[in-house]
Amino acid sequence: MLSVAVVGSGPSGVYTAQALRQQSLVPDVRVHVLDRLPTPYGLVRYGVAPDHEKIKSLQNSLRAVLEDDRVTFVGNVGVGGAEGVSPARLAELYHAVVYCVGASADRALAVPGESLPGSYSATRFVSWYSAHPDVGADPFVLDARSAVVIGVGNVAVDVARILARGAEELRATDVPRAALSALEDSRVRDVHIVGRRGPSQARFTTKELRELGALPGARVVVDPAELALDPAYAAPDGLPGALPLPAVVRRNLEVLRGWSAAGEPTAADAGRRIRLRFFLRPVELLERDGRVSGVRFARTAPDSGGGVRDTGAYEDVEAQLVLRAVGYRGVELPGLPFDPVRGTVPHTAGRVLRDGAPAPGEYVAGWIKRGPTGVIGSNRSCAKETVASLLEDVAGLRRRPAADDPLAVLRECGLRPVEWSGWLSIERAEAELGRSLGRGPVKIPDWPGLLAAARDRDR
Repeated sequence: MLSVAVVGSGPSGVYTAQALRQQSLVPDVRVHVLDRLPTPYGLVRYGVAPDHEKIKSLQNSLRAVLEDDRVTFVGNVGVGGAEGVSPARLAELYHAVVYCVGASADRALAVPGESLPGSYSATRFVSWYSAHPDVGADPFVLDARSAVVIGVGNVAVDVARILARGAEELRATDVPRAALSALEDSRVRDVHIVGRRGPSQARFTTKELRELGALPGARVVVDPAELALDPAYAAPDGLPGALPLPAVVRRNLEVLRGWSAAGEPTAADAGRRIRLRFFLRPVELLERDGRVSGVRFARTAPDSGGGVRDTGAYEDVEAQLVLRAVGYRGVELPGLPFDPVRGTVPHTAGRVLRDGAPAPGEYVAGWIKRGPTGVIGSNRSCAKETVASLLEDVAGLRRRPAADDPLAVLRECGLRPVEWSGWLSIERAEAELGRSLGRGPVKIPDWPGLLAAARDRDR
């Protein structure tokens, strides 16, 4: 029998477990999917926007893998930290360990004022409305009238959409009570999505972009002058002498062109406004009364090399809430090698490299392997590559693990694993909470509540 620990129960971890159970080279494989949280699914549960029900339904296919008899979900087990189990100990307990720990840190702007109250990472905001137990009930939007979201990717569009969407529409989702209450009391009327480059270089997908224009009670505003600065805007079929524009860029420009033609809303227009801004680079977060009061931007323009240059002009945008959505990066896991520049674990085809050589029995998959790129489905091929490497190495992994029952050893170390039955108890508790509120299932947002629900298996 081959025993494998997969660290992380998000898409990359579950796809790794799936690849291991679907292969035929080693017929008897036991997979333990470990997670620091008592809940599975990673960013599908705690990163996908609550109003994106189709994407969240991916949990059903991940669930089918975790319910396989050859796969065991083991939640509430940290790896690499002072209160968890070390990679060295895991290497003793299993024939192989695959680390699928993602890229949980956000990139900073590195500008003055970034640490002011009212300035947050979009990651933290997403975790708040997704009920991540590490975040708590921060009152993000209670007093803000204007919000600035820095970044022009899908995460930026997600958080802007949640800010601009009516709380009544979110009542049908699993948004936790505190977040829903704060969104109901929100005074935000203007949401600015700002990028330092032009619309042809934005990273959002057309589907996400169009959703902004479908929000009841919200109006999307685009400045025609900012669109006109982008060379691709005037050449929708591609710049002379260059490759044709990608289809997604052409579609995005078409959507933006339509919104810009609608003009500026009048004073009589009620509701919220979503302003898509381009060619603005943040240089400072402004302060008033000890809190963020706005963002100072340097006006940029396209340069001859395909990037942007500062023009010497500046613009201040009022904001009492600033969310940065400029990317993720991996975090070092104590006991594993780490490349601080790339934010990944050094590897070759998924094999962890220690001092330049593959470490027997240690592998990586997902964002910690390749960086925060691609969509959820990209993790499937990434996991398959890593599992192929593991199977190529299987002859050298046949040493006997230190214990026949790794979970018993973890419990002896003081850990209290939450297995699949515990997760099912959490699901039942969240369904009961939702029924008591006249809603569908509502997420439990705190560690004590999750762990109490996991232990209460007789409900």
